[in-house]
Amino acid sequence: MQTLIIATRNRGKLREIKELLKDLPLKVVSLADYPDMPPIVEDGKTFRANALKKAFTISRKTKMLVLGEDSGLEVEALGWRPGIFSARFSGEQADDEKNNQKLLEELKAVDPKRRRARYRCVAALTDGERFIATVSGSCEGSIAREPRGKNGFGYDPLFLVPEYNKTFGELPPEVKERLSHRGKAMKKVKKFLKRYLGSV
Repeated sequence: MQTLIIATRNRGKLREIKELLKDLPLKVVSLADYPDMPPIVEDGKTFRANALKKAFTISRKTKMLVLGEDSGLEVEALGWRPGIFSARFSGEQADDEKNNQKLLEELKAVDPKRRRARYRCVAALTDGERFIATVSGSCEGSIAREPRGKNGFGYDPLFLVPEYNKTFGELPPEVKERLSHRGKAMKKVKKFLKRYLGSV
């Protein structure tokens, strides 16, 4: 069976991608399975640049099929920050809780009508020899006034989906998969993977 390396050490991200690609004949693994891989400095100016860097760095080392993915939260009232700095919004020792606390602090005085936000995701596929594709997905919502729900990871307990009036932290995983930025991007990734798997 063909192996697909997800160029991440983020367990939440890996879990979601595995679930979204589960019906493909692929063994999906992550950088946790390749401890000798070099750290990837995410110094790109865009999600796309970071996704491509992750994909090419790991595929050139392994000569294997690799998916690089970069995603984050953009908040209109903050000038579309944190964006590409979402994972380290609260500093180099950032974790989900610290990032969420910083976001709430920065939005403390912002009116609910001005708390519009979006999640964005860009994914890049390469196999060490050739570039296969980049795809993207986005999801519109707003930022709640306090964390709600225990599902998901990252900013999910704060990301409010208008049509359900629930956060990603409250929605069941199967609903999030359908609506989310990552779910939409992986739907496009699957089309390229099916074509690729049919040709290798």
